[in-house]
Amino acid sequence: MPLMWNTSMHIITCIYTISKFFAMDIMKRENLALVLYYLLLVSTGFEVYAQGQDYDYSYTAECLKNPLKPQYEGGIVVNPELNDGLNGWTILGDAKIENVVSSDGNNFIVASQRKGPYHGLSQKFQLEKDKNYVVSGWLQVNHGDDANVAVIFKTQSGFQHAAWGIAKSGCWSMFKGGLTVNASGPAQLYFETNDAAVDIWVDSISVQPFSQEEWTSHQNQAIEKVRKSKVAIQVVDSQGKPLPNATISLIQGRANFPFGVAINKNILNNNAYQNWFFSRFKFTVFEDEMKWYSTEVSQGKIDYSTCDAMVNLCKSKGVSIRGQSILWDDQKFQPNWVPSLSPQQLSAAAGKRVDSVVTKYRGQVIHWDVMNENIHFNFFESKLGANASATYFRLTSDFDKKTPLFLNEYNTIEVPEDGVSSPANYLNKIKQLRAGGYGGSLGIGLEGHFAAPNQAYIRSGLDTMASARLPIWITEVDVRPNQNQAQVLDQVIKEVVAHPAVQGVIIWSAWKPTGCFRMCLTDNNFKNLPTGDVVDKIRVTMSHEGLVGTTNAEGYFETSLFHGDYKAIVAHPSMADSSFHHDLTVMPIAESDEKLSLSYKFTAA
Repeated sequence: MPLMWNTSMHIITCIYTISKFFAMDIMKRENLALVLYYLLLVSTGFEVYAQGQDYDYSYTAECLKNPLKPQYEGGIVVNPELNDGLNGWTILGDAKIENVVSSDGNNFIVASQRKGPYHGLSQKFQLEKDKNYVVSGWLQVNHGDDANVAVIFKTQSGFQHAAWGIAKSGCWSMFKGGLTVNASGPAQLYFETNDAAVDIWVDSISVQPFSQEEWTSHQNQAIEKVRKSKVAIQVVDSQGKPLPNATISLIQGRANFPFGVAINKNILNNNAYQNWFFSRFKFTVFEDEMKWYSTEVSQGKIDYSTCDAMVNLCKSKGVSIRGQSILWDDQKFQPNWVPSLSPQQLSAAAGKRVDSVVTKYRGQVIHWDVMNENIHFNFFESKLGANASATYFRLTSDFDKKTPLFLNEYNTIEVPEDGVSSPANYLNKIKQLRAGGYGGSLGIGLEGHFAAPNQAYIRSGLDTMASARLPIWITEVDVRPNQNQAQVLDQVIKEVVAHPAVQGVIIWSAWKPTGCFRMCLTDNNFKNLPTGDVVDKIRVTMSHEGLVGTTNAEGYFETSLFHGDYKAIVAHPSMADSSFHHDLTVMPIAESDEKLSLSYKFTAA
């Protein structure tokens, strides 16, 4: 996969003076100077070229007068822009389809007189095993309220949901999704909505296949472009002559991309657990200990002792904590005394809960999950009104104005069949929060509880969420137990880490002696299970653990590094001391716009 870079050079010069005795015919002391040149090659707009079809990450949530052109020119869709009448399109069920031309000349297809949710238009394809298909297009309805429209493929093995769109009257809305095909065979694409009284309008449809090789290539491209920078380190002597065969060891300090694992109270008195976790991770979330049902089991009797101990332990180890969660919108995860409260009592109790936990831990957590899973559930809304979530986001922000506040939801990228929390509906929830009066910081939490992953749906879902231009974290990654659990975990982590919009990943594998929630990374002796090996391998790759290079004849060592802070340890046979080190930071492109010219001088004793 050849890379083409348009680069600018940032130079940090470090001068290290050493004293060295040489054993020659005449004993003689000489002073040598070694100069370490750190060249961070930063792109100002590079392009990455690879074999096969490039991936289009674009998505717009705007409702437009006319749809945009189909992605990939429609891919394998026949007549994607409906410029050739109804060629390629057929009726499914009992409905009428027709080609319509708008007043400004745009062609589209209309399904009317529909006798049921799935009745309308369709197109048949021959899908191939082990390929990922990205599906996109534009929807509209002729009248009425917004309609949730499912984009479905009928295959030999059943019905596979590929995407969800929210169709409006009067403008065109984009949908984007995908499916991973496990068996070759015929498939029929169709559109389904529960309201059979509305006409479905469709245009600019695309179905684009990708081989696994192409898919992996996209991941690698994105990693190189978004997560890493090319670095060249040169070692020369005081006369500027290159020093070949210098050894350079790179040790990562703080990574720019957060990658962590959940913990629970079992870590407090378990040295083996502590050693395993703290030797690997700098980011975490508590499984239960910060939740309301753990801190206020009896009304008015608040106990943060366990949570305090965990916070203090993490702080002592330099581990950052996500605050999860202030409130939970699922009735079954309330403290036992909460569901029976009157609306007035619930409002007061929830307000005290927000005040209590936020004022106690503000400045000690990096995020707050304010109202957990409030797309699937509505306990507080059912008691306190439609704007309950917005109310508690505002209240949290009043108590802690600095910490980013997050939504947190499941099945948005995990389960295509779950339309409740589809990417389109998640974006709708964000709009509802804003309309409800919350205008502060906001982040997108996607839990990531997977069974069999649909890589195309994961990526396209992240594309859709990225249109909100908000921070995205994958907050609770795990995989249901099955014979391919480790393989699936590997696929999921690589997919989300490679997506340009994702800013952090937490694995949901807090250890219990009786078994983890759904996925453990170790056995009870803290020896890695296959899932733990997967996480370790990815962690080592992102931290460059054990990376050692040797300078070439020109004194250069070149590599590509994940963004973060590093210590470069340099050794050479001509040095009096065994080695010297230099701290350096590899920065994302956005942080490297200004030219750097920094000089450091190190003098040996």
